[in-house]
Amino acid sequence: MILLEQLETQLDALSAKSLRRRRRTAETACAPRVTVDGNPMLAFCSNDYLGLAAHPKIIAALQQGASLYGVGSGASHLISGHSRAHAMLEERLADFMSPHIASARALYFCTGYMANLAVLSGLAAVSGRETEIFSESLNHASLIDGAKLSRAQVQVYPHGDVMALQALLAASSAATKIVVTDSVFSMDGDLAPLPAILALCEKYNAWLVVDDAHGFAAMGEHGRGVLEHFNLSSPNLVYMGTLGKAAGVGGAFVAAHATVIDWLVQKARPYIYTTAAPPALAHALLASLDIIGGEEGHARRAHLNDLITQLRSDLRLKRWKLMPSITAIEPIIIGDNAEALRAAASLYEQGLWVPAIRPPTVPDGTARLRITLSAAHTQDDVACLLDAVNALESD
Repeated sequence: MILLEQLETQLDALSAKSLRRRRRTAETACAPRVTVDGNPMLAFCSNDYLGLAAHPKIIAALQQGASLYGVGSGASHLISGHSRAHAMLEERLADFMSPHIASARALYFCTGYMANLAVLSGLAAVSGRETEIFSESLNHASLIDGAKLSRAQVQVYPHGDVMALQALLAASSAATKIVVTDSVFSMDGDLAPLPAILALCEKYNAWLVVDDAHGFAAMGEHGRGVLEHFNLSSPNLVYMGTLGKAAGVGGAFVAAHATVIDWLVQKARPYIYTTAAPPALAHALLASLDIIGGEEGHARRAHLNDLITQLRSDLRLKRWKLMPSITAIEPIIIGDNAEALRAAASLYEQGLWVPAIRPPTVPDGTARLRITLSAAHTQDDVACLLDAVNALESD
């Protein structure tokens, strides 16, 4: 009982600080209109940025994939789990990203978290302890954990501070240098200054690992994410894009020069020692890529950008602060944990599902409402949210 009492004491302490997390149960498909714990809700909290998670063509492709390949893969990719569906998806992803990565190949992973663990630990294995990783201070937890797993030396540079990064790179004598950053920061919605960072990596012979979890498919004219947004291309780039957000299905991929991908297949333990994702998911993602890169994907991105403009133009905040963002992530900083929870609860009672994000996910004193928009939302949906938030903030 002593062990359980220790846990209960710690849980009570989280509750006292308004930091205890809870789960809600969605009972319908991922969409703006959902049923949650028995209640009809208008949701502004998913990362389904293009509204593809319940797209009929992708659902049909998943069903077809299950009929062709069954449900599970049965083994890791290097044993017997690498199916034709996985191979076709990797070929398509490599071709899709080839305008920005020379001699591109792609590697499909079960999750973005696993992809980031694999990339950082795999690249660091080239030089072992003689590797130095330069990590953005607001990087996602998966990148932080990947750096720890690598056992390399880690230097953390301040958010968006190119000059500080340059000083660190110039002072480094590491055999292998790896700069790693989110592209779109998931809690703030702002962009990393990637053109300047890439220039530094080329100058100091460093890899640039870009986690484009919130940019792939949602940004760029053709959906090639932040690399297309900034028109970047370099053999130093190692690009990670998730496939369970704007792509609407699941998993993630790494795109890089063919030699890098071959090295990861040999050395990236999170790839080697795990069962491959169900091939039916890979088959469904082929249909998703058709949409992302086609006219429908272009139209959905245009509509999403219109909704972003609508929200930013029509919010009327006095006490709270809307963060600067051109992306589908639009955080409203409230500050106090308890007030953020009260605001989220008030919106929920009105049928609007907007999560309160609190420490340790964000820094102390920056608790917020994290609004995420989807191309599946309508202008009326956004107007409904705006009316509620404006009224709530003015109370």
